[in-house]
Amino acid sequence: MSTAGPPQGAKAPLGGRDGHAVSQRGGQLATAGPPQGAKAPLGGRDGHAVSQRLSARTRVQRRPVHGVLLLDKPLGLSSNQALQKVKWLLRAEKAGHTGTLDPLATGVLPLCFGAATKFSQIHLDADKTYETTVRLGLQTDTADAEGRVIAQHPVACTLGQVVEVLDRFTGSISQVPPMYSALKKDGKPLYEYARDGLTVERAPRDVTIHGLELLQCELLGDVPFLRLRVHCSKGTYIRTLGQDIGQALGCGAHLSSLRRVQTGPFDAQRCVTLEQIEAMTEDQRWAVLLPIDHLLPDHGSITLDTDNAGRFLTGLRRRGQWADATNVSVYGQTPRVLLGTGHVKAGELIADRLLSPIEIQQIMESSSALSPT
Repeated sequence: MSTAGPPQGAKAPLGGRDGHAVSQRGGQLATAGPPQGAKAPLGGRDGHAVSQRLSARTRVQRRPVHGVLLLDKPLGLSSNQALQKVKWLLRAEKAGHTGTLDPLATGVLPLCFGAATKFSQIHLDADKTYETTVRLGLQTDTADAEGRVIAQHPVACTLGQVVEVLDRFTGSISQVPPMYSALKKDGKPLYEYARDGLTVERAPRDVTIHGLELLQCELLGDVPFLRLRVHCSKGTYIRTLGQDIGQALGCGAHLSSLRRVQTGPFDAQRCVTLEQIEAMTEDQRWAVLLPIDHLLPDHGSITLDTDNAGRFLTGLRRRGQWADATNVSVYGQTPRVLLGTGHVKAGELIADRLLSPIEIQQIMESSSALSPT
């Protein structure tokens, strides 16, 4: 997992292209003393010492946490800000998310902790579903409500024309990534060029719109809009989709709201809010974590006995009566615990991603602690 995220103030694509899962490793809060050469406060009290004592009170004792938490990301927070808040509440050592949502977007944001971060990349490839409001008649430089209005046009289209245009944007389509995105050109994010007033050439990308449903249509009045439900492949920019629909209707458009309601097998009904997590006890927070293999719904399952499980964890191939399979989850038999993922070819089980023995031990210990006595 990448540990890099957009610089402070950087704009991530609104519900668009999945960002890399952002991995974070826990650490202690740092304290800084007075600048070199500065005098300590009068009265003999050392300001740096006071800062250290205050920092010690807020220092979090990190612990190993392994699993997946489904967060309903709130409006106004970046994905990484939401991740850091939950990571702090769980006191987790390592965490990452599986696809960026812009601060103006809300909804399903799976957070991975500990060993689950090893499998987050698999989920980045999952299809997504969004519900969005497309404001007709106004174009902005960012294609969303955060941007500056650059054009205004009357809305003269009919419902029939709307339906026709939506049909044209269903299936395989080509999108040009927006300038306000984290994609890089010559090692520099596109949003940095955009902020300097520059536009650079971007190669179009093919994406798939599996479904485009019109939930509500208001073409009259002061605020004409469309409410859409979009089921799409990875890499789809919903901002660009809304902008292109507005252009096809002849009036221009931008997104005024966006909510991700499903990503892969995870939907919004299974999510918990940040407020709910804050109100939970530590045991309740632990209990809402899903096992790691929830990230692997399309994997087959193979269970190994103790001897073969130990060998598999060292990377050795195991032979058995298994049919060829591209993706399998591999478990130990007693107790049943995820060892990693692999694939089967010509009767050989070959490891792809493995948990470490210490991670497996920690998972078993946490499971035992949560089991009723």
